[in-house]
Amino acid sequence: MDEIVLAERPAALLVVIALVAIAVLLVLIIKVRLHAFFSLIVVSVLTGIAAGIGIGDVVSVVIAGFSNTVGTVALLVGFGAVLGRLVEMTGGAQVLADRMLATFGEKRAPLALAVASLFYAFPIFLDAGFIVMLPIIYTVARRLGGSFMLYVLPSIGAFLMMHALTPPHPGPTAAATVMGADIGMVVIVSLLIGLPTWYLAGYRLGLLIAKRYPNMPVPTLLGEPKEYPEDERPGFWTIIAVLLLPLMLIFFNTVFSTLEADGVVTDDNIAYQLSRLIGTTSMALLITVLLAMLVLYVLPRRKREPVGSVLEKLVDDALAPVCSIILITGAGGAFGRVLTETGIGQTLADGLDAIGLPVMLAGFLVAVVFRVAQGSATVAATTAGSIMAPAVMGMDLNPIALAAVVVGITAGSITFSHVNDSGFWLIGRFCGFDTVTTLKTWTVIATAIGFMAFGLAWVLYAVAS
Repeated sequence: MDEIVLAERPAALLVVIALVAIAVLLVLIIKVRLHAFFSLIVVSVLTGIAAGIGIGDVVSVVIAGFSNTVGTVALLVGFGAVLGRLVEMTGGAQVLADRMLATFGEKRAPLALAVASLFYAFPIFLDAGFIVMLPIIYTVARRLGGSFMLYVLPSIGAFLMMHALTPPHPGPTAAATVMGADIGMVVIVSLLIGLPTWYLAGYRLGLLIAKRYPNMPVPTLLGEPKEYPEDERPGFWTIIAVLLLPLMLIFFNTVFSTLEADGVVTDDNIAYQLSRLIGTTSMALLITVLLAMLVLYVLPRRKREPVGSVLEKLVDDALAPVCSIILITGAGGAFGRVLTETGIGQTLADGLDAIGLPVMLAGFLVAVVFRVAQGSATVAATTAGSIMAPAVMGMDLNPIALAAVVVGITAGSITFSHVNDSGFWLIGRFCGFDTVTTLKTWTVIATAIGFMAFGLAWVLYAVAS
């Protein structure tokens, strides 16, 4: 995008404009009931003009934010939705639910789902991993009854914690890299802090919030439930292999990317090039979806029915409901881009940096400012890490203390998710939540995880330094 024309605005005015924009957006969505996609686009355009973006440039900024977000999200959501529907509509989710309940018992079902989400969230992005886990959560919730919240909120907490705090997710990886921290030590420290944080602020808090929604139904976004005879269901290990394949491909890419960054392999190494092709999240999901079509649907049914047209309809049925989600997510990215281009986040961060706060608190607050201002946890962690890097690297911290600073910054990046966060809309819509419910569940859990992780990181920093 060409350089935009941006009129100077006082910092205080920018803050007021941003707050008014968020308030107007909530009123349009909650009170006026204007669709979130239209509300976000309209408010994005008006906010850009009010904040000083030239009239001739504001549409370009909105389109750039929309395109960048959709370009990333559409493939992940599309492939993830098809994979989820295949697992759901072939009886695979039923197989996993039966085995999980037989192993852990009905009373421990929310904990079992959350623990499974922890493992699945480690190498895979939050949005893609959560969408693939959804049919299993749906099936367990239908089988046991009660509120859908009871089963989904603990898993949301697991995905949030892993996405926010642990490499190889992009936010913590980028923050650790720019600050010169050892990635391996950051992984250890993030898990040391993240696991108790998830248990209390994710799992336990999720169960507590679920009590406020005793009658929340299970969404039918991935299709109506259907009971399959045992001889028509895929095998347990077949389903496990399908779900583990994207994790293995992504891990393959992570390993070789790390080796290339450390100079162990060169960028013309065949294995490294292959990892870049098949190990990105979108390609890993594409390969997995194609394999799932073959082993879960085509091969078991090839002798009983013509599968081509039926499979095509299954894919169409999976993609149709997520189109609205993709558009809303892209519009959220457009709103975040407008707020970023106005410079409000950088203005507030510069003010915090000038106050001379302790390094842990300053890094956390800078990340919080960027999270609130532009929505992306990845951008918040990366930007805050870059701002704090000169001060932190000049302190000659030991590896544990430095890793604690990184985790403290990434903890700030997950707090206060609201209407400019694409994940807010994506998770909320897939769970069947309205805007207010998403604020009372997703936002509360994310903020609790952020503050608790920051508190534990500061304690570890004080002990280690």
